[in-house]
Amino acid sequence: MNTLTAVDLFAGAGGATQGLKDAGFRVIGAVENDAAAARSYALNHNEVELWREDIRRITARSMLDKLGLVPGQLTLLKACPPCQGFSTLAEGRVTVNEAQNDLVMDTLRFIRALRPNAVMLENVPGLGRDARSKLVVQALAQAGYAARQYKVNAVEFGVPQRRKRLIILALRGKRRKLPEVLLGKGLERHKTVRSAFDELAEALKRNPGDPLNVSRVLSPAVAARVEAVPVNGNRFDLPPEHQLDCHRRVGGGRNATASYGRIKADHPAPTMTTRCTTPACGSFIHPIEHRGITLREAATIQTFPFDYRFSGSYGEIERQIGNAVPVLMATALGVLVRRLVEPMDTQAS
Repeated sequence: MNTLTAVDLFAGAGGATQGLKDAGFRVIGAVENDAAAARSYALNHNEVELWREDIRRITARSMLDKLGLVPGQLTLLKACPPCQGFSTLAEGRVTVNEAQNDLVMDTLRFIRALRPNAVMLENVPGLGRDARSKLVVQALAQAGYAARQYKVNAVEFGVPQRRKRLIILALRGKRRKLPEVLLGKGLERHKTVRSAFDELAEALKRNPGDPLNVSRVLSPAVAARVEAVPVNGNRFDLPPEHQLDCHRRVGGGRNATASYGRIKADHPAPTMTTRCTTPACGSFIHPIEHRGITLREAATIQTFPFDYRFSGSYGEIERQIGNAVPVLMATALGVLVRRLVEPMDTQAS
């Protein structure tokens, strides 16, 4: 293959695939176990060979055969294994799913078998504090790769969202040079929610009736609470009659500090989570309107194209959007990988 090719493991609804395609890659294979996310992926990337099953049931040999590849032919292997167990949101609040976290290690057998020219792993910064991140880097070195960890923020890549992530980049060939830092677009000002929503409003004028431009239905009590939150405010600005019992209890003021917060229009948004349109779960209230943001607004903050399609129930789509790699960040990282692998160092093995 003469073109830049990529395989997307843990592909979700396809945010990273869209970004890599925009960077000039031909994504030829993807794996996604979640049925709704896989349907969304197929709606937008039907030319990609998609495995809709648990990655642990797929052999690397069968993937090579299906894609018509030989080891060393693939340009880029991207992986974004489930990250909830590493998230700061999980600390002390949910049981860490070790089986899910071990999927980080499961990625290594595909790297060893496919021997791509480059590897890109994306996860929450908490992975960097886990022993498995060091094991991944060591295993990459043993497999003949130069590897490095980076902490990045999506806002530096033109994404209207503060979203900290850990990126592990690896290039085949131990003498390959990797940058010391991953630089974004060098923007003088970060993109704001206002500018992103203005662009969305123009797109909706051209294509009205978007089924995703709907917000979560709120109970009367929650709707009244949302209406009471002032512009740029949060739950600490609520009058007593709208305070929740859990927030009044001793120590309650230190919990869920972002809940019932309004997004600040002239700043980047907070991190989109799997409950990114639910006011009780974070600063996800519209900047001025008395509602949570819509699914399409959340997807816009994640820099999906305005016509990107999603499949599933409201909650399933909300989760797909929150789990996604921001498209513009994936594009920027894809462009960086292109520069690193074109042309490949003659000493790469």
